[in-house]
Amino acid sequence: MGLCAKYLFMSKSSFKSQLLLCALILAAFCIPVGAQTEEERAAVRATGQALALFKAEQYVEAIPHFEIAIKALPDIPILRFGYGFCLVAKSKQTSNTEEAKQLSAKALEQFLEAKKLGLNDPANDNLISLLSGKPVASDPKRPNYSQNPEAEKAMVEGEAFFVQSKYDDAIRLYEKALSLDPTIYHAANAGGNAYVAKSDWEMAEKWYQRGIKIDPNRETSYRWSATPLMKQKKYDQARDRYIEAFIVEPYSRMAVQGINQWAQVTGNSLGHPAIDLPDFSFDAKGKAVPKSAISPDDANASPWLAYLATRESWKNEKFAKAFAQKPYRHSLAEEVESLRAAVKIAEDRKSSNKQFGLLSTLDKEGLLESYVLMATPDEGIAEDHPEYLKSNREKLRQYVLKYVIQK
Repeated sequence: MGLCAKYLFMSKSSFKSQLLLCALILAAFCIPVGAQTEEERAAVRATGQALALFKAEQYVEAIPHFEIAIKALPDIPILRFGYGFCLVAKSKQTSNTEEAKQLSAKALEQFLEAKKLGLNDPANDNLISLLSGKPVASDPKRPNYSQNPEAEKAMVEGEAFFVQSKYDDAIRLYEKALSLDPTIYHAANAGGNAYVAKSDWEMAEKWYQRGIKIDPNRETSYRWSATPLMKQKKYDQARDRYIEAFIVEPYSRMAVQGINQWAQVTGNSLGHPAIDLPDFSFDAKGKAVPKSAISPDDANASPWLAYLATRESWKNEKFAKAFAQKPYRHSLAEEVESLRAAVKIAEDRKSSNKQFGLLSTLDKEGLLESYVLMATPDEGIAEDHPEYLKSNREKLRQYVLKYVIQK
C-alpha cells in the first residue's frame, strides 16, 4: 500500500521522485571504476538495487540495499533521504506500534542527516516536520486538502500523527476534517490506511467505502481497499476492487500496478487481445499512407485498407462534423468505425485472419469500445474515456474480466 501523507506520495511523474531517482543513479556511479575497492563495488551494486526497488515501490525490500550503500557512501544526502523514506514505508506496514515508532525515529535521523549534508528540498523538510511533531512549513506547491481552513488544519495535524504512527489521533482528526468538509477524498483514504496499520480490516473497509462514495471515478480508494482483502486472502474480492480501479483510471500507472500485483500473487496472466493494427501516417494532404504495402488481393490483409480509408475520412471530414469543428484528434468513434469497416470487408472476403473474427466477437458482445479504450488508446482516444465511463462501467468491467484476465 502507498503511504498516506501527501508528502510521502511521490508519483513517477513528480519532480521530487525524478530528482531522487536521478540522484540515486548518480550516486551509483560516483566512484571512479578504476579506484573501486570491493566495498565500493558492493555499494554501487547496492545503490542500483535500491534504485530499482524504490522505483518499483518495493520500499521495504530496498532497505538492506540502502544500508549497504550508505555504509560506503555516508555523505550522499539523497541516499539518506531514500533510506528514510523506505523506513517510513516499513513503519506503515507493521502492526507492532512500538516497532513502527522506532522505524519512524530512525527515519527522522536519516532526514535530519540528509539536511545536514546539504539536501535542501521541501519533501525532506516536510517529513522532518511531520516526524518531529513540529508544524509543517507552508508549501505553496502542495495543493490544499480543503478550502475550509479548519478542515485543512485537521488534515495537516492528522497526517503528522499518522507519520508518527499515532493512528488513533490521526483517525480522530481525519474524522473531524470530514465533518467539516465531507468532500475530502484523501481524508477517507487516510482513515482507511490508519485502520490497515492497526490491522482493523473491517473499519478500514468502511473508510475506503467513504472514499468511493465521495468520488467513484477515482482509482485510489478501490486500489487501497484491495490491500486488506489481499492480506485476508480474499482474492476474488480484491480482484474486483483492482478491476474497478483499472476501469475508472485505465491510464494510471498505479491502477495498472495494482491489478498486476493481484495477478502475480494469484498466478493469473494479464493481457489484451493481440490485434496487429497497420502502422501508417497521414501525409500533408490527409491521406493515410501505410508504412508497409498492403495488397488489395490479400484477403487476410486487405481489410486494413478499409480501416485506413475510414481513418482518412474521419481525418478530413467526419471529425469536424461530429465534434462541432474542433481541431482533429483520433477519437473513440473513429477507431471503432474503422475497425468495423475492416471486419465487414474481412467477412465479405471470408478472410481466415482470426484477428478479424476476434474483433467481430468483441463488437457483437458490445465490448469493442471497451477494447479500444483499454487496449489501444492514444492521447486522442483517452479523452473519450470519462464520457464513456458514465454509462458503460459494466461493459468496461466485463471486458477486463473476460479478455484481460487470462485464466
